[in-house]
Amino acid sequence: MNERMWAVDIEGNGKTPPEIVEIAIVELRGLERTGLRRNWRLRPPSGIAPMASRIHGIWDRDVADAPDLEDVADDILVWLEGAPIVGHNVRVELEVLGRALDEWSPASAYDTLKLARAMLPDAPKHGLEALGARLGLDVQAASETGSTAHSALYDATLSAILLKYLLQPLSAEERRRRLAEIDLLEPPPQGQLI
Repeated sequence: MNERMWAVDIEGNGKTPPEIVEIAIVELRGLERTGLRRNWRLRPPSGIAPMASRIHGIWDRDVADAPDLEDVADDILVWLEGAPIVGHNVRVELEVLGRALDEWSPASAYDTLKLARAMLPDAPKHGLEALGARLGLDVQAASETGSTAHSALYDATLSAILLKYLLQPLSAEERRRRLAEIDLLEPPPQGQLI
């Protein structure tokens, strides 16, 4: 399995529907992070709700001079083009990016939350940060991005680390089967109940 994938995370403005405040993309080849990554902070048209700012730490003043989504959409599309995406509760990224980038459609969308729930059913919590702490994941590597928990780059990096942790011990055939089960763009394999 040497497939190129992008771990993706988005932070929103806390409004409905959410607008993108930050997006991060981390490249994977197989299960290994290549070191290639990119993130953008954006100025959402309707500002950031204080509740959202308290979670991700990005306030209106932090993005006052940031570009609008339209200014960087082509760049984001170049990065995302043709590769599967990975994320923790990646359904959010699919919905927000699908609404924001009309031309975009990923090859697949692998959900590490769905994978963690299937492979770690007894875990008390399946949130990304809780799993990172419980499993002793290399949170330091996510921290070395220069960002903190709940920032897009940190969460995208930790999602990539979680994917590797859960899939690395499996055979290549079992990895393919597990990825097919957590691909939100494919119907579930025969006989599997969701």
